[in-house]
Amino acid sequence: MLSTALIAIDATIIATAVPSIVKEIGGFTEFPWLFSIYLLAQAVSVPIYGKLNDLFGRKPVILWGIGLFLLGSILCGVAWSMGLLIAFRLVQGLGAGAIMPTTITIVGDLYSVRERAKVQGYVASVWGIASVAGPALGGIFSEYVSWRWAFLINIPFCLLAAGMLVRKFHEKVERRRPAIDYRGAGLLALGLALVILGALEGGQAWAWNSPASVAILAGGVAALVAFGFVERTAASPVLPLWIFRSRLLVSSGLISVGVGAILYGLSSYVPTYAQDVLGTGPLVAGFALATLTIGWPITGSQAGKIYLRIGFRGCALIGTTLALAGSALLLLLDGDSSVLTVAGICLVIGLGMGLTAAPTLIAAQSSVGWAERGVVTGNNIFLRSLGSALGVAVFGAIANATVGTGAVDPVRLNTAVHRIFIGIVIVAAALIVLAAVLPRSADASISPSPNAQEVPAE
Repeated sequence: MLSTALIAIDATIIATAVPSIVKEIGGFTEFPWLFSIYLLAQAVSVPIYGKLNDLFGRKPVILWGIGLFLLGSILCGVAWSMGLLIAFRLVQGLGAGAIMPTTITIVGDLYSVRERAKVQGYVASVWGIASVAGPALGGIFSEYVSWRWAFLINIPFCLLAAGMLVRKFHEKVERRRPAIDYRGAGLLALGLALVILGALEGGQAWAWNSPASVAILAGGVAALVAFGFVERTAASPVLPLWIFRSRLLVSSGLISVGVGAILYGLSSYVPTYAQDVLGTGPLVAGFALATLTIGWPITGSQAGKIYLRIGFRGCALIGTTLALAGSALLLLLDGDSSVLTVAGICLVIGLGMGLTAAPTLIAAQSSVGWAERGVVTGNNIFLRSLGSALGVAVFGAIANATVGTGAVDPVRLNTAVHRIFIGIVIVAAALIVLAAVLPRSADASISPSPNAQEVPAE
């Protein structure tokens, strides 16, 4: 829970600080990279850390991640330019890539599917607290102290989480000789970096139909295709292809892509919309976003009771329907809307996310044993991070193409944000289709005796 708090607070505190960061060090057209570079680093490293979890155990991996996250937070707190801040967010993202899947894998190790329905409420409470504290702290720091404390606040949390893990978490692991798929990891990183670079800078640094744009996007696609071929012959692939032969793992993974895109699309632009279009301060804008991550743990903590009663697919269908309804309401917002209306809509979407994200991940975890749980969890989190990174890149490209260069015009920003909302509605509609194709066979893991499996951790 302490380790989860690092990611939860970071996910909510920075968005409200963005306008203050841009005001002090500039770089409005570059600020989406604060999210994209972090998510890219997280996405690329998650599958590797998932593999290392299965090779070396969970404890050394999560401690390494906390250390990197701590270093990145300190560097971000002292950055004096947007370029350096983006570079230091890369370090933070590499740390988050280890923390996020490992905490979820540890919960999967320690508790059975039925027990996780209860434990899920405890973990969800961390996101609930962070959803209130994060945006509020981001707004307070930006308005009354300095945006730099949005990063420096991570220092005590990192030290506390690492200390507790060293003292309290013990596991017995049969260590094996590592076989890391460096070629696959390198091609994946290169492909994603080029695709995201092309999406973010297209129409800004170069025209969409320019040779530079075509070369970068084509290079990214070629690297990803080559990655697929490498994974077919790799001795220990960073993304095992058997994952993509399971309907449950594929459908739950694609749902994670959509969840990530919606989450970071809203996190990136709702605070900016509230401040620059509706004319609110950072603290009030943070409240508008906070309801998204308040709604998520409220239903997330109850999702276990629902999927134990009606199954994973039924639970996910209810969640995706709520998310689509909330996303459609975003289209009704305009320059005269109140912050309370924005907050209410974000709350509905958050309620839907809580009934969608956790149940589909738990269904995927329950379909494999201990030795594969790390890589399956890592793959699911990787796809969510990938969706977040691509979502921020695409939505950022839409915003940059609409707003243009120079000072931010509230009228054009309002138009840009509405175009982003249309994209979110399309993604939410796709989630319903994906939830409908979840196999009923996933519910078999709910039926057996609630006794937990014997696992090498305590």
